[in-house]
Amino acid sequence: MKNPIATLVIGFALFSTPALASNTLIPEKVSVAVAKSPLTVTLSREWNKMGARPGRKSETWTIDGDGLNDVTFYGGIENDTTLFREISKRSKPLPHFASTMLLTDVPTLFENSYSIALDTQLIKIDTVEPIDFLGRKGVHFTYTFSRLNEEVRRKGEASATIVDGKLFMITFEAPDVFYFQRDLPAYRAIVSTATLAQPGVK
Repeated sequence: MKNPIATLVIGFALFSTPALASNTLIPEKVSVAVAKSPLTVTLSREWNKMGARPGRKSETWTIDGDGLNDVTFYGGIENDTTLFREISKRSKPLPHFASTMLLTDVPTLFENSYSIALDTQLIKIDTVEPIDFLGRKGVHFTYTFSRLNEEVRRKGEASATIVDGKLFMITFEAPDVFYFQRDLPAYRAIVSTATLAQPGVK
């Protein structure tokens, strides 16, 4: 039987740039722009910004390590682009975001992207509901998943909106045992401070 503790340290290697990319400590009580975008958040505690990014318009933060408690920021995913870097564009192409999508289409886009990127069918959107996010109509959804050949079940939560045809989203996920419930308030504190800083973004 696999050691469930050992599997917790398995991160999102399929999404990552080379492992040599360094992490950066982001101190508490500062406002920072994330994912090379106008999306700005204020921290209530320290986080580590991962050097490896899931995609060109995203970045991931963690408290204890990749795969243990991950917050990912998607800073304006553009029309006809993917959430993550392509794993194999020819044999396993990722779905593309479309600026014409409804907000209710975003959870399905996320689910299908994860299914391919993580090579697993063990992902399920659990709840979907409307919210206000970044001062606009948005969508909130929760999900559960397990990676291929991994015994640990992970839970996730996301908030998203579409602004000027671009997708802005913040997600959080962690193992269902211990980490998810412990660190969910820290994620929600980040979401509650999220703004679009540049006046040119409407």
